[in-house]
Amino acid sequence: IEFGSTRIKAVLIGENNEPIASGAHDWENRLENNIWTYTLEDIWTGLQDSYKKMTEDVKEKYGVEVKKLAALGFSAMMHGYMAFNESDELLVPFRTWRNTMTQQASDELTELFQFNIPQRWSIAHLYQAMLNKEEHVSKIKFQTTLAGYIHWKLTGKKVLGVGEASGMFPIDMNTKTYNATMVEKFNEKVAEKGYSWKLEEIFPEVLSAGDAAGVLTEEGAKLLDTTGTLEAGVPVCPPEGDAGTGMTATNSIAKRTGNVSAGTSVFAMVVLEKELSKVYKEIDMVTTPTGSPVAMVHCNNCTSDLNAWVGLFKEFAEAFGIEVDMNKLFGTLYNKALEGEKDCGGLLAYNYFSGEHITGFEAGRPLFARTPDSKLSLANFMRVHLYTALGALKTGLDILLKEENVKLDKILGHGGLFKTKGVGQKIMAGAVGVPVSVMETAGEGGAWGIALLASYMVNKAENETLDDYLNNKVFAGNAGSEMEPDAGSYKWGITITSAYFPMDNSEYFNDCNLSLVDWLRQYSEEKSESYIRGFLGRMLFSGEEALKKANVLSGGEKVRCMLCKMMMSGANVMILDEPTNHLDLESITALNEGLTEYKGTLLFDSHDHQFV
Repeated sequence: IEFGSTRIKAVLIGENNEPIASGAHDWENRLENNIWTYTLEDIWTGLQDSYKKMTEDVKEKYGVEVKKLAALGFSAMMHGYMAFNESDELLVPFRTWRNTMTQQASDELTELFQFNIPQRWSIAHLYQAMLNKEEHVSKIKFQTTLAGYIHWKLTGKKVLGVGEASGMFPIDMNTKTYNATMVEKFNEKVAEKGYSWKLEEIFPEVLSAGDAAGVLTEEGAKLLDTTGTLEAGVPVCPPEGDAGTGMTATNSIAKRTGNVSAGTSVFAMVVLEKELSKVYKEIDMVTTPTGSPVAMVHCNNCTSDLNAWVGLFKEFAEAFGIEVDMNKLFGTLYNKALEGEKDCGGLLAYNYFSGEHITGFEAGRPLFARTPDSKLSLANFMRVHLYTALGALKTGLDILLKEENVKLDKILGHGGLFKTKGVGQKIMAGAVGVPVSVMETAGEGGAWGIALLASYMVNKAENETLDDYLNNKVFAGNAGSEMEPDAGSYKWGITITSAYFPMDNSEYFNDCNLSLVDWLRQYSEEKSESYIRGFLGRMLFSGEEALKKANVLSGGEKVRCMLCKMMMSGANVMILDEPTNHLDLESITALNEGLTEYKGTLLFDSHDHQFV
């Protein structure tokens, strides 16, 4: 069972590790006192409802009740802050990953550790609470994440999987637990505050994939299944974060592979061959569920604003009495985006439903803007909102792929953005310039991933690694459907001669002290002055005008010289980029007439509708 930002999903898998039943519960975080949170009631109601719907799916499909399970696993959105006192009471409302309220703590800890500590990390929330002198800090007995909280309440064990733990505090890649040197630095930094606890005493124990992490207790079974049908004693795997389950669900825990999980938020995980050259505020260093180093680009915003617009279209349809199938609506609108122009017709959108640390926004400000001459169409509208869903992510990935030259063989996509076949995948491939694969199970996402980690714990052979288990027993060569980024090349035919008219022609004139006759002579095989003047005369440079210096020409005169150069070339293919810029009406008319009579091939772009 995985707790996503807007949906809690339960997935049951069979002996072949494929999903055989599922159930889901929709929920939303709420902004209370300027803090994004979910209540404990939200958490337990959602957990119980998603499990109940999964068992109902089993009953409907197979005619049986779920009494026993081979294994269980729980995962959730990473990071955040859940602090408990000696009586196991939550001291302050759950602070989710979405909050951007820990900037000072993030900056100070990044400096202290020389390791990027993002605002949403659990240690940043703890330290910020100290800086704010919040009274509850002195009463903390245990701090964990949402996944760790669920696991604790259902098994009695205060543990975390190493991938989830790496979003609380930096992990030592050798010991596969919290970095002891950094823990000591933190304890020394806060010693003067006089708290009765040390960091290692309040944080959960760290486990790796495959480790035993307790069993479902009698109390836990009743909490999960309110009907009392499920029996206790089920082995439970280490609780993981949505990043780790996403890597598992896409078989991307090997080096030179990556995955993108795109839903309410979006993050990309890239398994590294070596450490990065320096600390980047935009890049988190976390781990796979087995403790290998991973560079993570996490963005708070992805589809929330897009979903809101789709909801508006649903409301519009319902106002006409049309019953709307949401899967069909999403599919129709997403596919419409592929018909849009590459620049989205000049439309602009920012999907910042909440703050965005990658680009320095502290609070959400969704924005859609256009100019009077933008091309507002449904296709362009949907396309720009799909673009912006991945905009902040591209900023971070460009650091990895272009500045650090990290090598990636492929990226695997999963989550809601990839449910509509070929759309999110195409936009993603274009954004990162790397082939993107999506599997048939992409929509199952992290819930399937945590089920696979539970299966690995109870079904692995002796010394079998998670990578081998996934390759041999889960995916067995299934690489999914791959889509290359849009790219192309061209090759001129043997008989082609081409001439090019650039929009910016300054390099041809700025530092040139030649007369127009000498300037044009550079581009001519026939060097006689009378021949050169013949072409200049056609462009109204006659007599003394032909002796003007090239570096003193007006914009219109430069355009006429460039056209003169092209005419003289005798090319049978002409490429023109905004050729009417700087020309007066009479000149534009003459150009139109000349090109109409031209017998060769024209490739051009222009905003001049009369010219087009």
